[in-house]
Amino acid sequence: MPSTPDVKSELVRVPAQRTGERVAEVATILRLSGGLHTISGRIALEAELHTPQIVQRVRKDLAELYGVRSEAKQLPPTSTRPGAPQFLVRVLDGETLARQLGLLDPRRRQIRGLPNRLTTGAPGELTAIWRGAFLARGSITPPGRSASLEIVCPTSEVAMALVGAASRFGVQTKSREIRGQHKVIIRDSEAIGEMLGAMGAEQARNAWDELRRARETRATANRLVNFDDANLRRSAQASVAACARVERALEILGEEVPEHLRYAGQLRLTHREASLDDLGARAEPPLTKDAIAGRIRRLLAMADKEAESRGIPGTEASLPEELDAL
Repeated sequence: MPSTPDVKSELVRVPAQRTGERVAEVATILRLSGGLHTISGRIALEAELHTPQIVQRVRKDLAELYGVRSEAKQLPPTSTRPGAPQFLVRVLDGETLARQLGLLDPRRRQIRGLPNRLTTGAPGELTAIWRGAFLARGSITPPGRSASLEIVCPTSEVAMALVGAASRFGVQTKSREIRGQHKVIIRDSEAIGEMLGAMGAEQARNAWDELRRARETRATANRLVNFDDANLRRSAQASVAACARVERALEILGEEVPEHLRYAGQLRLTHREASLDDLGARAEPPLTKDAIAGRIRRLLAMADKEAESRGIPGTEASLPEELDAL
């Protein structure tokens, strides 16, 4: 099953063919994974990343797209928790780069969401935004009751920008604030597969879809088994109820019961588990399902009418307590 490291490992190898897509991806990574800080009076751009491969991809894009040299280092183990980023990429003199990426507003403040020119870009740039978001702060849990694909965002504006970008290439997502964190979440298993494919993780998508189909097939089989069990229980209960009422009817009517109705009742009591079709086939001469059902129905009605006239309990009085509803 595809795990978060598996998906990131595949996404980091996806070739971004166009400059606009590379810009969208790296700008999103930097927006979600770091921030702008002032060091010695200069604006530095920092990003905390999870793997050396993502670090290498970001540094390469910065160098090739903007001619910017960045430094990278591994964060000390004592400062990280399990699953937290392990590496830091820093551009010390990052103001010009931040302006070029659209991460600074005219007043030298970090923008609240994503750069507007990215979220209004071409479909390839929109999927690159999501690829960058997942590389920076994405996670996935396998198909099942709690299947989800999540992106942790620094602000609600970033979350809404990702929701809007996804909707433009046809994947429905939701923005939620959970325990103080802004998240974009996809819980529909089919939509998660679509998003994996859109981001470029085709192997992960194929594995996800295969696992999803297997789980759905198993769930369907379980539902059918439960359905059959329920039908069997209802059938058994109906048989017990019918036999109890027939016994009471024969007791009430005694010798006055018509012979053809007595025969149908005795057939029901002799073959308690048989269906109406089976009872009709066992009759001599054979009867249809409707004919045998009609005779039993008339037997019960005649007995209930006789019981009412005599002021005694009718056929339903003989039902076991758990079958009263029948």
